[in-house]
Amino acid sequence: MQDTVIKIENLKKRYKLGSIGGGTLSADLQSWWAKKTGKDDPNLKIGEKRESGTEFWALNGVNLEVKAGETLGIIGSNGAGKSTLLKILSRVTAPTEGEVKIKGRISSMLEVGTGFHGELTGRENIYLNGAILGMNRNEVDKKMEDIIEFSECRKFIDTPVKRYSSGMYVKLAFSVAAHLDSEILVMDEVLAVGDMKFQEKCLGKMGDVADKEGRTVLYVSHNMNTIQQLCSRCVVLDKGRIIYDGNVEEAIRIYMGTVKESPLKLNLEDFPRAEEHKSHVAFMKKLEVLDADSSVFVQNSKMRFKLTLTANQQDLHMYIRAIIHYADGTPVTMITSKEAFEAKCGEDRKVTFSLDTQYIVPGKYTLSLILYEVNQFGTFRNCDGVKDAYCFEIKAGEDFAHKMEWSHRYWGHVALGEIKIETE
Repeated sequence: MQDTVIKIENLKKRYKLGSIGGGTLSADLQSWWAKKTGKDDPNLKIGEKRESGTEFWALNGVNLEVKAGETLGIIGSNGAGKSTLLKILSRVTAPTEGEVKIKGRISSMLEVGTGFHGELTGRENIYLNGAILGMNRNEVDKKMEDIIEFSECRKFIDTPVKRYSSGMYVKLAFSVAAHLDSEILVMDEVLAVGDMKFQEKCLGKMGDVADKEGRTVLYVSHNMNTIQQLCSRCVVLDKGRIIYDGNVEEAIRIYMGTVKESPLKLNLEDFPRAEEHKSHVAFMKKLEVLDADSSVFVQNSKMRFKLTLTANQQDLHMYIRAIIHYADGTPVTMITSKEAFEAKCGEDRKVTFSLDTQYIVPGKYTLSLILYEVNQFGTFRNCDGVKDAYCFEIKAGEDFAHKMEWSHRYWGHVALGEIKIETE
């Protein structure tokens, strides 16, 4: 019988929204004392009012047990509480209520910037992370070559990590977390940054960690394809609570039902950018869906968009590339604009474009956008890119030839029409 390595009971985490401190300890103490004695806050300007903030429960009564050797997927929409749960397990933040019992050492990789000291070199950070896990220098030295080789950062291993690109940072951070001795591996969206080849290498390593090394893995991702590949069990979080715990396929089905319909006006400025799209010569700011009352479209209809962008370089002639993925992360198709458009430096440029849904079968999809240019020598350069900028659903029209329920798993996501039989 497998031992329980993580036991969570009635876990809650509360944040206060809108609460802003005075900037210094003395100012905060003055404000606190004024509040306690019923006097005016001495740090406020005349006529200014400081809101106390409303409470937000990121986790609200989570109960969970994880056995040794399990690979547990944790999925849910943005704000469901996934990252907060992993931060508590990794001891980055403390719970407001509840109890967490952990048997074994935890190695975690959360958002970029967690776990490394920017002033230390890559090699020094490896030793630091080993020491945190209770490993001595000789034990870390035995793992050092494997970590450096896997990370593909050998040339920069003795450079302070503050000079690393986000892609290099993630490669080294994953390599450290996966190779150092720990019984539990915690991963939060580890494949969101980095090139495709390294992502595949990470997936293979995570599979080895669970299957061959027998370690426990907790994995958060919005990519349902990798959840299916790696996980033997899955929980669905919604509004800080676990609404399902069990079979991976059923968890994904429930999760897809909880994903809220996308708004028709999206602010793209807050979306993360992949390393290969950070040329900084252009920046997509807003995406507006035109001629639509919702994010549900009937097959054969056109989706029209207005994209607002700004250029940071003179005489940019750019194209739009749109990539459509199925809800589980599987690529469906890619479309590009035939003609380039011009954008002037420092000015907002609005571009209206449309996409045809004729061959896309009913289901839920995401739209990713990339701006790129082609120089006089035919070389492509990505100017900006936003993954999963827009979520939408395709419904079957009256003329949809395939009246049976479509199987995305076995037939894919594109229907080319019907077979025409010619009689002799």
